[in-house]
Amino acid sequence: MIMAGENKTGIAYVLKVYPRFSQTFVMNEILAHEESGLPLDIFSMRLSDDTRFHEALARVKAPLHHVLKPRGKIEDFLAMLRKTSKRFPDLMKVINENPEVAACDMQQAMTLACDIQNRGIAHLHAHFGTIATTVARLAARMAGISYSFTAHAKDIFHESVDRERLREKLEDAAAVVTVSDYNLAWLKRNYGTAADQVVRIDNGLDLERFEYSDPGEREPLVLGVGRLVEKKGFEHLIQACAGLVKKVPEARCEIIGGGVLEASLREQISRLGLESHVHLLGPQPQCEVRRIMRRASVIAAPCVLASDGDRDGLPTVLLEAMAMGTPFVSTDVTGIPEILDDEATGLAVPQHDPAALEEACKRLLMDAGLRTRLAQKAHEVVEQRFDIRKNSVQLRALFKRILRENGF
Repeated sequence: MIMAGENKTGIAYVLKVYPRFSQTFVMNEILAHEESGLPLDIFSMRLSDDTRFHEALARVKAPLHHVLKPRGKIEDFLAMLRKTSKRFPDLMKVINENPEVAACDMQQAMTLACDIQNRGIAHLHAHFGTIATTVARLAARMAGISYSFTAHAKDIFHESVDRERLREKLEDAAAVVTVSDYNLAWLKRNYGTAADQVVRIDNGLDLERFEYSDPGEREPLVLGVGRLVEKKGFEHLIQACAGLVKKVPEARCEIIGGGVLEASLREQISRLGLESHVHLLGPQPQCEVRRIMRRASVIAAPCVLASDGDRDGLPTVLLEAMAMGTPFVSTDVTGIPEILDDEATGLAVPQHDPAALEEACKRLLMDAGLRTRLAQKAHEVVEQRFDIRKNSVQLRALFKRILRENGF
């Protein structure tokens, strides 16, 4: 067993659920680190019930460890507390300073602290500033190591976010990353000096897996990809299709993804008489998403600010479309304007505006030259800013600095 202070040099990712089909950016990041020669461990706090894994998952070499919620009795918790306190002198201090943390989360943190000490882990990095970062923060403090995290969207914007807890994480993390300038400005505006160390590092793609093709000759297909939840705005896409098919009778729309709004979206399709034009395909493997995207003339992402404050950060599907040459229509939600230069890299429409969305989709379906012009410029942007091999270098530099500052 490696005890505190002994030759700890490893880095581990802490995630609520791994693997998770909707979080391709995490897998991209891990694969890029491994390609560079950086070994990792992965700790998942929940068992994944997602069977729709990406084909690239098989390339991940990092060992996966589960730190699951305890199901024992109070006697088991007390026994674990006594055992763990012998290893970590500051354990009771950490517990006393965090009275709001649920006992099961504290137990997970104790288990994680023991695991990372056994494996010689010197730094933890979590994705999303909610439960994964809570447990990583506590475990790091118990074990006397550093932690960092990446803040995305729901974890900073949703109405359920505990602002004081997030402030604590921003203040005592060794580093904080976020994925857009919008997020960065919002955190600084709302958290002041607590957000001084937040930096923007763009999510990235393995561009070799998203081959560009000219969209001049494409099917009259409008494609939506994402979870069937309010913030994706798919109800507005379906409404737009009601007018679109009257003007472009051969137009079709396919929506890939699953979620809580599936039943209401199917009812909307039926009510509008669009069963032969609009199809909900459910979740699909990444290879199938890419195949359909290569056929489509338009990616529609009519994102909105949801009623509970939730919103997209910067949808990965738009980066994938830019890489593959599929022109897109989207809105001004959070970081999207950082890639959407209206009439240059894509077409911008207002939130909650099916008529504008209909017109933008019609223009792209009818104008092959416009599709090609937008796609070429968008592809330049994604190559310049969103190559995961380049962007992951920034993360590794961050980890290296933290380890160096902590004497490793």
